[in-house]
Amino acid sequence: MSQDFSVPLSKLAPDQDVMALPGAGIEDVMQRGLADCFTAAQVVVCQDGQVLWHRAYGVADLTMLFDLASVTKLFTVTAFLALSGEGRVMLTLPVADVIPEFATVNVNEDGLRPVGEMHDPLSWSVLPTEEAHIGKMVNPREVTFRHLLTHTSGLAPWSNLFEQIGSVPPPEGVTDAAERMRRHQRAVEFISSNPFAGPPDSGIRYSDQGLILLGEATARLHALSKGGGHVPLDAAIRARVLEPLGLQSTRFNPVPAGVSLKDVAPTEFDARWRRRRVHGEVHDENAAAMGGVAGHAGLFSTAREVAIFGQAWLDRIMGKSSPLPVPSDLAREAVRIQEAEGDARRGLGWMLKATCENSSAGAHMSLKTFGHTGFTGTSLFIDPERALVVASLNNRVYHGRSPELITAFRPALHDAIVGAVEAIATPSG
Repeated sequence: MSQDFSVPLSKLAPDQDVMALPGAGIEDVMQRGLADCFTAAQVVVCQDGQVLWHRAYGVADLTMLFDLASVTKLFTVTAFLALSGEGRVMLTLPVADVIPEFATVNVNEDGLRPVGEMHDPLSWSVLPTEEAHIGKMVNPREVTFRHLLTHTSGLAPWSNLFEQIGSVPPPEGVTDAAERMRRHQRAVEFISSNPFAGPPDSGIRYSDQGLILLGEATARLHALSKGGGHVPLDAAIRARVLEPLGLQSTRFNPVPAGVSLKDVAPTEFDARWRRRRVHGEVHDENAAAMGGVAGHAGLFSTAREVAIFGQAWLDRIMGKSSPLPVPSDLAREAVRIQEAEGDARRGLGWMLKATCENSSAGAHMSLKTFGHTGFTGTSLFIDPERALVVASLNNRVYHGRSPELITAFRPALHDAIVGAVEAIATPSG
């Protein structure tokens, strides 16, 4: 049943439809998206903690789970920053102090690793060494956690580790815990053996590899906080993020956990590696090869729970009561500009609104807006000037990986949402 009045996010039922905005513009954008970009979607709009919009589209209902893709990175970052807030790790600490193998694999007698070729994440082809860094060597001990968080580590953006660390997983994923642990260790060793793309601080290179390492460090640090032993990343994120925020649907590997396939949005037909429609398993090949759990991808969730996560961040940086396990000063630092290059601006793990005209956050959200996008079609954007949280989940890769349609859809949706919010804030007449 739809309703035309707002609901506190804390009171919003998982299946509660809300339309408390003049929604013609939003509906137009969503219908155009359904026509050619995706088959399933959810959108949540919150302002001042009040839900103004909560709707599902296409084959989705409001409780369907979506593959968050790189929005997973925000949950990994939150768990890591929670550990930092407890004093268990400093952002300036070398990564090798927590992951020693990062500084010992594929290094010469001086402990240096070369700069070299990379792989393209779309074509999987080999890319040449960046001309400015040909012949250079890097000391991996110079890479800090701050470098990973700001994507300035010099690590290559992507590598084909899924072809290196194990066989193609079955549709239900890698369910054996020991095999998953072996795959994680192989992934860390493979990333550690890869050439750098450039020295640390030589530019922003958005790196999945860096977030895989951040996830591994988060798991190890969380285990130490519990007395040692092995604790997998999914358990660390559950304990440090999902449980404090009360997120009951957000999870890795939903199907082995008992979620029906009909309750998970399907994604792409993988014709190159798995040879099947990806449904109920993570779309990202590297995350899938690692057993469905990785620092850069693997979480599934609903727009409602992603919005709850975003609201917790907004409340924390605004000095309000929040279950977010990150101290206010560190949370505020995470959403400030740490690095900038061209139109790109980076916080600590967060994307800040790009200064270009076609920002994914649209033209009207303020420059203080922070968020993240996911390759599968997901996004979360938070505008503190408007106290606005927008979670938009869809399965745009169902039709393939071409970026043009989702690149146009995202700003159009956010512009329509801001227009609708402003319309109710400015009475006519």
